[in-house]
Amino acid sequence: MAVENVSVVFKLYCLSVMTLVAATYTVALRYTRTISSGDLYFSTTAVCITEVIKLILSLGMLAKETSSIVRFKNMIVEQIIYSPKELLKLSVPSLVYAVQNNMAFVALSNLDAAVYQVTYQLKIPCTALCTVLMLNRSLSRLQWFSVFMLCGGVTLVQWKPAEATKVQIEQNPFIGFMAIAVAVLCSGFAGVYFEKVLKSSDTSLWVRNIQMYLSGIVVTLIGVFINDGEKVMEKGFFYGYTPWVCLVVFLASVGGLYTSIVVKYTDNIMKGFSAAAAIVLSTVASVLLFGLQITITFASGALLVCLSIYLYGLPKQDTSKVTRPDKATDSELKQKLMNV
Repeated sequence: MAVENVSVVFKLYCLSVMTLVAATYTVALRYTRTISSGDLYFSTTAVCITEVIKLILSLGMLAKETSSIVRFKNMIVEQIIYSPKELLKLSVPSLVYAVQNNMAFVALSNLDAAVYQVTYQLKIPCTALCTVLMLNRSLSRLQWFSVFMLCGGVTLVQWKPAEATKVQIEQNPFIGFMAIAVAVLCSGFAGVYFEKVLKSSDTSLWVRNIQMYLSGIVVTLIGVFINDGEKVMEKGFFYGYTPWVCLVVFLASVGGLYTSIVVKYTDNIMKGFSAAAAIVLSTVASVLLFGLQITITFASGALLVCLSIYLYGLPKQDTSKVTRPDKATDSELKQKLMNV
């Protein structure tokens, strides 16, 4: 996908917002699961509400894109209401994303926000592998090298996870890491699957989002009643919700949509800087809010991860148009003879 020509200021604005959203989301979610006073909310309901908000935002974007009530109504009727097969097709990433989002709550209940932010970058090699297998693309040697470097950095971070002294609840780093592993696998597969669906037709991105979020609401509602059905019936759907929880839901809702804007208007290098900046911000916030104790292994691992993200985003060198000296064209030879 070609990057559209926009001003550098707008690109920096998009990346700044994306970085702040990513860092604030992990820190706020960690805070609501470990430190925030009050009754603990049901994470499954938060995931469900997030899907509802995403659906509303996507409907608004589709209405803006069509710029006509009649066209908007026709697209909803033809491509959503009368397209059950498409809804079924998009239910696959909906289910996978629902699992991923719930795993984020499990992971951040057991791991610090900075550790989570670094380890979650394993989604890059997972997405790369899914891209190679599902979309028949290839990676450069530098990208493969950066993938192994990233895995090495995450290994260092998890070798002896940094501890947060201000967190009083019981935590299990192993459960947290396994939750991230599941979330990473889900992220890689669902992202590539959704990209494949998008490129299989000329259907609008926002129509596809609406189809996916409709399926997502159904999937997450089933998850609510399977995991917390009795408690929700007893205490209420919004039990334990605070302004911090509402902030988490809001950030989760706009984060995915804002990523689409960043993909459209920026390149991989700038996105790499954004991910690295989010790691730094999460680390600083974790030190201040949760008393995270930075170790040498954590700092070394985080540095390797940031460097690998940058290397992975470097553009491939296009050698397809390079002409070997011994295979010059006849016109080039004639020109050289004339210049002698």
